[in-house]
Amino acid sequence: MNLRERLQRFYPRIVARPQGAPDVALFAIVVALMGFGVVMVYSASAIEATVVFRDPQYFVKRQAIFALVSFGLMLGVSRFDYHRYRAFTYPVLGVVTALMLLSVIGFGHTGGGAARWLKLGPINIQPSEMSKLALVLWLGYSLEKKKEQVRSFSIGMLPHLIMASGLMLLCLKQPDFGGALVLLFLTFTLLFVAGARLGYLLGAAMLGGILAAWAVRFTAYRWERMLAWFNMSEHRQDLAYQPFQSVMSFGSGELSGLGLGKGLQVLYLPEAHTDFVAAIIGEELGFFGILALCTVYLVIVARGVRVALAAEDEYGAYIAFGISVLFGVQALVNMAVAMAMLPTKGLTLPFVSYGGSSLLVCGVAMGILLNISRQRGAAPAASARSSARGTAEASALLVAEADYAAPARARRAEARG
Repeated sequence: MNLRERLQRFYPRIVARPQGAPDVALFAIVVALMGFGVVMVYSASAIEATVVFRDPQYFVKRQAIFALVSFGLMLGVSRFDYHRYRAFTYPVLGVVTALMLLSVIGFGHTGGGAARWLKLGPINIQPSEMSKLALVLWLGYSLEKKKEQVRSFSIGMLPHLIMASGLMLLCLKQPDFGGALVLLFLTFTLLFVAGARLGYLLGAAMLGGILAAWAVRFTAYRWERMLAWFNMSEHRQDLAYQPFQSVMSFGSGELSGLGLGKGLQVLYLPEAHTDFVAAIIGEELGFFGILALCTVYLVIVARGVRVALAAEDEYGAYIAFGISVLFGVQALVNMAVAMAMLPTKGLTLPFVSYGGSSLLVCGVAMGILLNISRQRGAAPAASARSSARGTAEASALLVAEADYAAPARARRAEARG
């Protein structure tokens, strides 16, 4: 008995479901983007790694390991039927919420002024990255379950806003203002797609905007950062130093860039390999490199939306759409921050920025999206197989009836004779 047969025997609902081929174009683009990310992390971090750790490959070796693990997770998750996540929705959400709570009550590892990480031995995990995917899975489960009731405020709107607000408050306590905004955007987007009343959404959006403005204006460091962003030239040596140097990177690259590994802003731009890796891409590969990168993310979002539209059920459609929006909004905000079009937010560039938590969560999310793309091809195939079996059975029945009828007709002819 081989492995599949053993799994079929003990876990029939996992294995028995037919699966088609995944979206090959989406898979290939993501794998290429992972490889590109490893290269750019090396280019952006070699000097800092040499100065701080006496090893120019310190960061790239870790990023390569994270990329390989993320690739393995993506492959494994893409083989796991996404319908099975229904049973794990609340446990996953509960674990992620508990981890975020631990990070804000004193167990969080502080870095860059925020307690966003939990240190587990040699590994640092960032619960806020997990919360985005956990929220998408919960929203997909809840919205499919409520169906037409989503138009009701008390059933369709309020529970989802309360859950999202709880996770957002934990993000703000770290503090992680950018992560909170992403959670809010994901919630509103999926509610809109599910058919929630537009009036409710607009009212909640206005309230959210007022609360966000209040959180910025009456939090000293956020307001100082906002003022520095408005007057970047005056604060280029203090609060606006990082975005100012980032803009200098884009300007230095011009159209075609200085060449891979030839950027000079890595000498001045702090943490260039993390949230501001797009600036190094702009300097070394130029406007055309950034344009190509934007096109890649646009294709990922477009393919993800295509998967959502072709999903076999609403659950898969909501999850696919949420994951696509997650990738798109994070890439958009990250590059907008790197170009100083938005104040600094601390959001990573999916599959490219240095960081294990982000890369692993992105790999899992993409694996789920690929599995949903598998199911859309499996349904027609299963239907075709079922139709073929039905046709074969009908043919066999007709042949049997014909074999039975022929001797009977012969006997009746003999009797008449």
